[in-house]
Amino acid sequence: MNWSSRLQRVTAALAVAGLGLWPAPGSSQQTFSGTTQVVVVEVPVQVVKDGEPVRGLTANDFELYDGRKKVPVTGFEVLDLAAPVGAAGSQPVPTSARRHFLLMFDLSFSEPKSIVKARAAAQKVVNDLHPTDLVAVATYSSLQGPQLVIGFTPDRKQIAAAIDTLGLPKLVDRAADPLKLVYAQEAANNASAPLPVPSQGPHREVREAVEAQVLDTLGTFATSAQHADVAARKQIVLGLTRSFSDLARLMAEVGGRKYVVYLSEGFDSSLVSGRSSTEPQTAEGAAPATDIGDESRIIASTDASGSDDRFGDTRTQNAVEKMLEAFRRADCVIQAVDIGGLRAGADQGARLPSGRETLFNLAKSTGGELFENFNDLSTAMGQMLRRTGVTYVLSFQPAEEVKPDGSFHKLRVELKNAPRGARVVARQGYYAPVPYKQEPAQAKLLEAASDLMGRDSGEIATSVLAAPFAQGGPKAYVQVVIEVDGPSLLAGKQDPRLPVEVYIYALDQNGAIQDFLTQTVGVDLTKAESPLRQGGLKYFGHVELAPGTYSLRTLVRNGTTGAASLRVTPVTVPAAGEASLLPALFQDVPGRWVPARESPKPGQQLPYPFMLKNQPYIPSSRPVLTPGQESRLVLEGYNLQPGDWKTQAEVVAADGKAVPGGAFKVVDKEVGSGAGPTRLLATFQPPALPPGNYSLRVTLTDGAGKAKTSTAQFAVGAPGTRGSR
Repeated sequence: MNWSSRLQRVTAALAVAGLGLWPAPGSSQQTFSGTTQVVVVEVPVQVVKDGEPVRGLTANDFELYDGRKKVPVTGFEVLDLAAPVGAAGSQPVPTSARRHFLLMFDLSFSEPKSIVKARAAAQKVVNDLHPTDLVAVATYSSLQGPQLVIGFTPDRKQIAAAIDTLGLPKLVDRAADPLKLVYAQEAANNASAPLPVPSQGPHREVREAVEAQVLDTLGTFATSAQHADVAARKQIVLGLTRSFSDLARLMAEVGGRKYVVYLSEGFDSSLVSGRSSTEPQTAEGAAPATDIGDESRIIASTDASGSDDRFGDTRTQNAVEKMLEAFRRADCVIQAVDIGGLRAGADQGARLPSGRETLFNLAKSTGGELFENFNDLSTAMGQMLRRTGVTYVLSFQPAEEVKPDGSFHKLRVELKNAPRGARVVARQGYYAPVPYKQEPAQAKLLEAASDLMGRDSGEIATSVLAAPFAQGGPKAYVQVVIEVDGPSLLAGKQDPRLPVEVYIYALDQNGAIQDFLTQTVGVDLTKAESPLRQGGLKYFGHVELAPGTYSLRTLVRNGTTGAASLRVTPVTVPAAGEASLLPALFQDVPGRWVPARESPKPGQQLPYPFMLKNQPYIPSSRPVLTPGQESRLVLEGYNLQPGDWKTQAEVVAADGKAVPGGAFKVVDKEVGSGAGPTRLLATFQPPALPPGNYSLRVTLTDGAGKAKTSTAQFAVGAPGTRGSR
């Protein structure tokens, strides 16, 4: 459980997980039960002056209050989006500093043709976002409520497909992704193709007409309700406030800075605030819009002797205010976009009464802005994007125990020696956790998706091996082996059947998701608890990737307790026909693990690539070696030229420095035929090393004199720690 994705549980288990060491039977490291739990709260803060972010601040410039108590800042990070960055998929960006944009298309309180045209405007906004920004797409209708089309993802092609179709049936081949990070499988398979431009093409008019008809069907209920009596229209507004309050509570589960870009024409504000006795009525019974600067007019007080028609409905007013407070508590800003102005010429239809005033209230009450009468939404939102370009992340430990009751704890951030005119924007507070079993299913999925896009972390000790095997086609068969430490997986109270959730996503250098694998492994603890505690779970899965460089994100979660672990592994797939050398594959001891393998699709046959002389062997993801003791490993290469081969190996410490000593020797060789692999069986004896993480770097020079180098991770354990042999 990540406790709203920003409360982190730090346990003594992480000390072992960080070293990749598996506890030895009977040793003091065998179990994680009884470890001390520490709650860390992360607070993203932005400081703005004259519409621009203030840079160069340090932890000493801030004062932080948990309720009424001043607390010391124990951690401090800065994310400046103006600084040069590399690949979005591999950047170690703090989750709490990321910007998250939820594009919400309102299908009920908007004319269908406005929605169709709003897609292109939304796509322009996405194209101008920073590579580290995550984007989700959702729709709202009175019939279905909020529907998440695609979750928060860095994949711009998937976002484009979601915007272009808005989740409408028969317009896209949906991917079976439970986290909704991949929307269209076709977009993932053609990730190298240029970005589509919504609503353009040789049959643009025909497509827009068809989509408008579908959207009109979705919006029929609300459109007809515009002509219903006032009571019926108020019920529609109450339905929206309930749905959006639930949405805000879900957004509280997402870490980082959060913005709902609400694309709508708004609902009739007179249903909430009533109308003044001096205001004339329109044919629809609605008062004309007032000055948007008169915020007291937007949500008015009700006179005990006045009518709801004149002064507004108290119940509806309270529901709207409760919804806005839910967004404020979730640290979620609404950026309202009046899409009625997108229609022009023959597309003009009847505008919804007083919708502009409603949109203004939603935005200003949560710290956002109203965008209207724009030609280029991305340009209009440019100032907001610049203003939120610098985020300071303050971490602290609550002064008192945080009870798992879901209560809200207020926060206050002040700036010492603040520049004149500077304004601090920070979250109002944080929610205490609730027991994982009590979290809504959608919240659990959002939490997993948020964790997946974060940095290496977790309460479960895991390690990952990713080996790209050539299979003669355009893509490599990338075998993924995950080792999950049993004692940390079983920490806490477990049910007799343990669901172990596995999520594997491969992101390219542009942040596009090229392939993914998800599975829940059910473990019967009445039979497997003892072997799990003695070792752990070893999972075999695969993804298929074209030549290139990737960031493999692997999340393992205990489906009972919510404890999870994320590992980010770099993977390079060589071009077809190119000489290559896989990382050294250490052979593991049989019987150490409870094995599990991915479930094949209908008609699919999954090869087992770890073979030597037609005999299978078990690889180790991160072997624990003993200095002076010999271990066996396999070197596998492709397209290597025959002749006199030479190998050279060296140990590299965590700081990147080579460590002298050790013994590496090739003892056997298996030459592949044609494009088949060549395999070397070798032994490695590490030198005297203190416990910690290390790398074995092997360079192989083939008969043509071409050298290939690969690197494998290993750990050195304390005396008595078991490892590979």
